Amino acid sequence: MANQPSKQIRALYDDDIVTVYQAYSSTIASAAVKEQKLSASPAFKLDRMSWIKPSWCWMMYRCGYSYKDTRQECVLALRMKHEHFQKLLAGATLAQNVTPSTHRDSARVQWDPERGPRLERLEDVRSIQIGIPAALMKVWVDEWIESIEDVTEKARSMRSMLDSDTDVTSEELIFRGLLPREREYAIPTELAQHLGMV
Repeated sequence: MANQPSKQIRALYDDDIVTVYQAYSSTIASAAVKEQKLSASPAFKLDRMSWIKPSWCWMMYRCGYSYKDTRQECVLALRMKHEHFQKLLAGATLAQNVTPSTHRDSARVQWDPERGPRLERLEDVRSIQIGIPAALMKVWVDEWIESIEDVTEKARSMRSMLDSDTDVTSEELIFRGLLPREREYAIPTELAQHLGMV
């Protein structure tokens, strides 16, 4: 029997902060960066589920390096404290286990094939996406986001480099500051079991 793909949380993080990504319209993103508050623009909807991604390459796949459509033309790096990130995970429900009673109130976790810099599927690794429901949105926006940075130009520069140099490696992209050096994000065994990782 073939081995199952490994489920990993891969992220850019330090001792205090973990970075996750989202893509928004320029209207939402510019106000968010200026005010350092994701909901600064009236166009931001607090009553909708919002998905965050710790994986830079999965974010690139989802937004097409920011070129996919105008609703995802700006990529934001959102930085969270570890305690808030893990609290979000601890209260999450796996997407396949969502019930009518958990649909509105709990965060959602979904595992999808990880992507490489050229958006190729990495079949042996599953990457996490975390859906933040409307019930948690205000807390997340007001209390759990430490800082917001527009990293759209990094996304577009990476795409340009990949287009101009078909032999460029991931290490070269990291050296040029276009690809974050993500590491496996370790979490307690109990939490890993809760997320279906073990």
